[in-house]
Amino acid sequence: MAEGDPESKGEITRLLISWRHGDQGAADQLFSVLYQELRTLARRQLRGGKDATLGTTALVHEAYVKLLESSRVDVKDRGHFFALASRVMRQIVVDYARRKSAGKRGGNEPKAELDDNAGASSSTVQELIEVDEALKKLEALDPRMGKLVELRFFGGLSVEETAEILETSERTVKRDWQKARAFLYHELSRQKAE
Repeated sequence: MAEGDPESKGEITRLLISWRHGDQGAADQLFSVLYQELRTLARRQLRGGKDATLGTTALVHEAYVKLLESSRVDVKDRGHFFALASRVMRQIVVDYARRKSAGKRGGNEPKAELDDNAGASSSTVQELIEVDEALKKLEALDPRMGKLVELRFFGGLSVEETAEILETSERTVKRDWQKARAFLYHELSRQKAE
C-alpha cells in the first residue's frame, strides 16, 4: 500500500484518531508507517547544516517523543500530522540552534536564504534563529501565511504538498509564498540594520 493511495491515507487517518484517543499501539504503528516520510522531512529541516551533531535520525526520534507527549492534540488527517511534525521539528532545530549559539555570536558562516526550492540552504545557527524570529512576526500578522512558510522553508514541502495541507490552490500558495518571502526579506534586512 503506497502512502499516497487513498486507502493508505484512510489508514493513516484511522491511526491518527486512535492515537489521539490515547492508543499507544496506534502511535507506534503510525510511526512505523510514516518513518521514511518523517526522515525525509527531517533531512529537509537539516539541509545545508554544517554541524552533523543533530542528525536526521536524532531529529525524527526527538520529534516522535514530542508528538507522543502531545497525543491529545486534535490531529485530523495525514496532512495535518505532517504540518504538526514540521512545526515540532522546526522547534527542535531552532532550540538546538539557540543552545549552540549561546556561547558564540555571528561568524563567517554562509547565509540562510529563502529560495524557490524551499528549505534552509547552508544556514548558520544565528540566521536560523533570525528567520524563526521573523517568522513569528509573520505568524502574528497572518497565521496562514506563517504556516505556509513553515511548511515550505522549514518543512521543505513542495507547492503541491503545501496546497494540499492548507486546502488551497497551488496558485494561491505561489502568490502567498512570494508575499511571505518579501515580508521575511524585509524583516531580516531590518534586523541586520539594527
